[in-house]
Amino acid sequence: MMPNKAMMGAVLALGCVLAHASAELPRLHLMTESSPPVSMLEGGRVIGSGTEKVIEMMTRTGTGYTIELLPWRRGYTVVQQRADACLYSTTRTPEREKLFKWVGPTDEGEWVLLGRADRTYNLHTLEDARTLRIGTYNGDVRDDYLRTRGYQVDPAPHDMINARKLLAGRIDVWAAGMKRGTTQLQRDGWGGKIVPVLTFNRIGVYLACNPAVSTELIERMNAALEAMGRDGTTKRIDRKYEAWTVAKPPKPQ
Repeated sequence: MMPNKAMMGAVLALGCVLAHASAELPRLHLMTESSPPVSMLEGGRVIGSGTEKVIEMMTRTGTGYTIELLPWRRGYTVVQQRADACLYSTTRTPEREKLFKWVGPTDEGEWVLLGRADRTYNLHTLEDARTLRIGTYNGDVRDDYLRTRGYQVDPAPHDMINARKLLAGRIDVWAAGMKRGTTQLQRDGWGGKIVPVLTFNRIGVYLACNPAVSTELIERMNAALEAMGRDGTTKRIDRKYEAWTVAKPPKPQ
């Protein structure tokens, strides 16, 4: 039986509507750095507590996405140039406020000076570290913060290199970002060797999006994140990665 013209017209019209709807669905290019257990590459896939929170937001808002793991400086450059890009986990500072649209905070953390356990430090404020060589991560917000305030920074291309520099005596302290109560130092095998000696800032980290990303989508993602906090999803994800190690990553859920 041959379809009549009315039926063919209805099918074509429906196809046009579906194609238009598909084209209207938002899609974002997400970027992050290697920063276990928040974001890291495992088995060719980006995982981590921050990653799972961002993916959950994408799912709840019906937003398509791709995720790319990049060095921080490169990701920070791309998110300012690419209209569909967002970068996590980004510290929100007054200097960055107008550069991005913000979703979050997705997590909270502390900026900590880490020192050698076999050395005595007498640090009560950041000013007390004025004469010390401070290991930082090139392009990171802590590097910028300390550099612009005249501290002696010694940046590394990867943050974890600072642990080896500290133990070798090439730097005096390491400016790291950590979650309060974390056992990351012990899990990385530095327990008893590297210890916190001063917390000098407390911050929130966000999904920072290019200003071209629609405000409506930003609001929907923020609403989804708030709902995740209310229904326990955020805490469940954080607990999943509390004991994460390179040898035994958590199983996907």
